[in-house]
Amino acid sequence: MRLGGGSGRYGRVVAGLSLNSVELFSGGGGLALAMHRAGFRHLLVNELERRACETLRGNTSGGRTGVWPLVPGDVHEVDFSALEGRVDVVAGGVPCQPWSLGGAHRGWEDARNLWPELFRCVRETRPRAVLAENVRGLLRPSFQPYYSYILRELALPFERRVDGEDWQDHDRRLAKSLDRDRADPTERYDVFCLPVNAADYGVPQVRHRVFVVAFRRDLGLTGWRPPAPTHSESALLADQASGDYWQRHGAPFALRTYTQQAVPRQPLRIGAQSKAPRTGTQLVPWRTLRDAIADLPEPLPDRVEHPDWLHHYGWPGARVYRGHTPNELDRPAKTVKAGVHGVPGGESVLRRDDGSVRYLTVREVARIMTFPDDWWLAGPRGEQMRQLGNAVPVALGQAMAAAVHTALADPR
Repeated sequence: MRLGGGSGRYGRVVAGLSLNSVELFSGGGGLALAMHRAGFRHLLVNELERRACETLRGNTSGGRTGVWPLVPGDVHEVDFSALEGRVDVVAGGVPCQPWSLGGAHRGWEDARNLWPELFRCVRETRPRAVLAENVRGLLRPSFQPYYSYILRELALPFERRVDGEDWQDHDRRLAKSLDRDRADPTERYDVFCLPVNAADYGVPQVRHRVFVVAFRRDLGLTGWRPPAPTHSESALLADQASGDYWQRHGAPFALRTYTQQAVPRQPLRIGAQSKAPRTGTQLVPWRTLRDAIADLPEPLPDRVEHPDWLHHYGWPGARVYRGHTPNELDRPAKTVKAGVHGVPGGESVLRRDDGSVRYLTVREVARIMTFPDDWWLAGPRGEQMRQLGNAVPVALGQAMAAAVHTALADPR
């Protein structure tokens, strides 16, 4: 295991105290880059998939981010104990396939349920905080009991499940321990659960996810507040209704109104009364797909890479079919999915102003996920899209990571 790394120069890094992190389930690097930009120095970055490891190496070996100490391979085989006492945050986008609406919904029975490995990393490193991201599918009624168990296990990660004990029995034991609340404060975590829509934090995409943030009890951060939303749908509609939006893009397009289901913004909480996000801040408009890609040229046809833009090439065969409507330019993009879905290519389709459709390029999807334009992705198109769809949008991850960094840098 090679330790080290540095803050690097890639992206805008938050000034101030540099804190240390361990990054699990790193994929194409969305949350890892967000943590780096928020001021964290990676002591270890773990990823299993070969192409994703190539992406991480390709972007972090040239001095732009400092050399991230990548430990490739199965997380079950990684020993984190050498980092005990050195880690401020354990972070990771826990694999979503067991819980995703697009998956087989096997939940805790799925071998890809890696929450237990995150808890093992916490026990071995004893971090001051944990930052984890997952799909909203975990909040479905069928998974709610297990998700509550996840939160209780994170609150008491050192009260381990014993051999032969099923998770329901372990959960009941954890609940009793939380009621007594006699745990050593260095082994007890205050846990916050925050459902979010990425569009509310400047991502040009409607993407519903759940962040779980935990602070070690001895830090005294029971009153921590999650980052407040910075963008809103109502501000976008007002911007379009006033004409400012259309003027900004240089064309008097007809106003296209739409509605989106409101997203709960009140964080759930284990252990004490939670506080609502700050209010009173003037929110700016949701970013639309047009906002994200307007400066990109039309891609060249027939899979020809554009000479001036990385991963910006056309792909043939786009069409609209039942259940897979295209992305509209003047609203946030639909949720980016992993891989290339549907027949053929599914929902990664854009409707132009003239009504015709084409596939979004890999670069455009990377813009939708708020990756920088020089972030290189390994593999063929399908693998590049899979890495993007599985990633945490960089801007969303940075908002969450910066709030954790601020709390840890000045916990009182």
